[in-house]
Amino acid sequence: MEKAFECVNVIKRYLDFRLGPINLDLEPGIVLGLIGPNGAGKTTLIQCLVGLLRTDSGEMRIFGRLNDLEKPAWKLDIGYVGDYQAFWDENGTGAKNLRFLAQFYPNWSDAIASELARRFQLPLNKKVKELSTGNRVKLSLIMALAHSPKLLLLDEPTSGMDPVVRAEVLDVFFEILESGDRAILYATHILPEVSRLVDDLAFVDNGQIRLRTSKEELIERWRKLTFRIATAPVSFQSVVNHRREGNDHQVISSDISATLKQLKELGAENIQDTHLSIEEIAVQILMGGK
Repeated sequence: MEKAFECVNVIKRYLDFRLGPINLDLEPGIVLGLIGPNGAGKTTLIQCLVGLLRTDSGEMRIFGRLNDLEKPAWKLDIGYVGDYQAFWDENGTGAKNLRFLAQFYPNWSDAIASELARRFQLPLNKKVKELSTGNRVKLSLIMALAHSPKLLLLDEPTSGMDPVVRAEVLDVFFEILESGDRAILYATHILPEVSRLVDDLAFVDNGQIRLRTSKEELIERWRKLTFRIATAPVSFQSVVNHRREGNDHQVISSDISATLKQLKELGAENIQDTHLSIEEIAVQILMGGK
């Protein structure tokens, strides 16, 4: 099965920032969370994938086809929602903008567009320029989904939405994945809303991918540990954060098995471990832990 996308040694340079080299891919049926702070390079990477930016070097493929800007047929496989919503006719209604876009997609479904508008509670008869920020995002989502794309590229897609609609949007994403042949790249710096959706996580900072891992492995390996030990100062294995008050220690481990093994060898007492949230783990990774 062809990969939804592949990035091989991709680099994009600006005067004060460089993305890459990026080596990243995504299998159909998988949701990959692209996690990082503002300015980390998430938007640049997605805009390169969708063809809004030209890379300086490297190669990108969408379901096996080069994302050649001179031969844009590969874009038909992509649904894209960016961090800024631009529409064909700001003075026109949402319905008019949907009709305009529909002519470019052979697989466009008016039925899907209408059903999503109902679920998102979006007034399609209202002029686009009069829509709130949240409703503009909803309209962008409908545009991205109505042609049943095989790859969704989402850059902070629930920005400006209330919790009820945000939950409805996430439910729609779950339904999209039921077929098993679609993939989602979901870029965000807000983790709680995507923690139940994503399968894998890629942490990006300063234009570099720091870590790519499955959600399950991340949650299983990372733990907070407290214990007592009278041993002189020692370098603990796989520990990314360490606090000590006398013989009482608290550490954050990126490999619970390795750290527990060392603690037992050192004769540590009162060992207790607790799971960390994905958000807590992300903070440690982006601060330099691995």
